[in-house]
Order: sequence, then C-alpha cells, then structure tokens
Amino acid sequence: MESFNEYHLDPKQFTFLKTFVDNWEVIRDEFTRFMKEASDEELKLTYNIFGPKSKTIKTKGNSKYSAFGILFQGIFIEKYIQVHQIQYPDYGADEASQKALTLREKYFPNLAKAIKKVNFNDDDIIRNVYFGTFHPGLDIKLHVNYNPHTNRGYLGLIVPEGDVAMKICHEQLYWHEGKFLVLDHSYPHCPHNYTNYDRTVLVVDFFKPDKSREEIIRFEKEQVTQRMQDNPYSLGVFGKSDKATVEDFIKYDLAHQLEWDKAL
Repeated sequence: MESFNEYHLDPKQFTFLKTFVDNWEVIRDEFTRFMKEASDEELKLTYNIFGPKSKTIKTKGNSKYSAFGILFQGIFIEKYIQVHQIQYPDYGADEASQKALTLREKYFPNLAKAIKKVNFNDDDIIRNVYFGTFHPGLDIKLHVNYNPHTNRGYLGLIVPEGDVAMKICHEQLYWHEGKFLVLDHSYPHCPHNYTNYDRTVLVVDFFKPDKSREEIIRFEKEQVTQRMQDNPYSLGVFGKSDKATVEDFIKYDLAHQLEWDKAL
C-alpha cells in the first residue's frame, strides 16, 4: 500500500483529476504528435510563448528542463497573453495571442476539452496546465514553490524505467504513466532524471479544496501580479520566492543538503 502524508497527497481524494486520468493516453498522443509534426517555427513559438520560465530554479550541470502549457491561472494561454499584455522580442501581445490560439486549437483540442469540463463542473479549480519534460541527466537544485493556495499534480505521460524521481523532504517518489503524483510544493524538493531518456508529465496545479475560495483567489492575484512584474515569461507560475532559504533547509532537517548545494 502506498503511504501518504502532509506533502505527498492521495490523488483519489481529488476526484476532479479523474477526467485527466481517463484521457491520459489521448493527452500523451497530442503531445507526441506535436513533437513529431510541428515545424521548427511552431516548436520555437510554443516554447517561447507557452512558457513557463523560471529565473530562480537552478539546475546542476548543463542538462535542461523544458515546459510549455495552455492554461495559466485558470485562463487559456491566448487570453492570458492579452490580459497581461505580454511583449515578446519578435512580436507584440496581439500577434503572440493569435499564434498561441492557432497552435492550441491545432495540437491540443482534447486537453483543452478536459480542462473545460473540469473547470465547468468544479468552479475553475484548475489553475495551471503545462507539459514538463526532464531531459537526460537533469538534476534540479533543492527549491520550494511558494504557492500555499494550490497543490501540484503530475500526470505521468512518458516515464522511462530507471532513476527518474522526485526527492521531497526525506522521501524519493516516482512517476508512473497514467497516474497522478500529487504534492504540496511548499516543502523543499529536488527532482532528477538520471536515465538516458526524456521524462514528460502533465503538470496540473489546482486550488486546495479546503481553502476559502475568495481568500485564495485574492492571494493568487497578488502573487501573480508580482511575479509577472519580475518576469512576464514565468506566466505567474514561478517567482523569487521559489528559492529555498537557509530556514527551509533547517526547518525540514535538510542542513546536510544545504552544505552539498553550496559545494556544487
């Protein structure tokens, strides 16, 4: 029996996630089709526009993490660009928004349909949805994601065999294809991929159901406003508060990890 605790949460308690699980193969196939069929220009546009990008979460060595998504703070990407008037080096908000809409409708209609279904039935509980790929050799430094209003679910889409895992506090947890791993990311964590293959999951951030909706929407708005000012290409997902502090290492009895990170 799998055990759960305050940071490793039982996905079955979040019944709205079942819609994504029931469609996981369709969602995976949309991702793989996009990666195979998209032109170089479409790939570049997607990774540049769909984000999200972090300035604070660091990797060890040269291996990278890549991500792109279609929903941020409960808004589809094309509208999100318009709401925040995000300016890109090669195009303004209007052009970027139109390109984002075209790409989303062309490659990810079933994922969008699943999101709409859940948010219609559960009062916009889903906040961010994006694909996250760990490339071979990736090792991300210990960090936190200061999002106390949300939990983060990872739906396994492409998970190679071997040592690809999430270290959180004193546990090492694994992804599985077609299943959710749900975490409270306010606890220090550091994922890695020590295999020779890409690992891709669908990241689904959702409001904590036991919190006051009015209160957490107000918090989210304030947090996203600050994050977008600091880095508009974060799409409000990442911010300066994601960097683990000395207090984080000490609070969770991870002082040994702090010394190791300093040495690196």
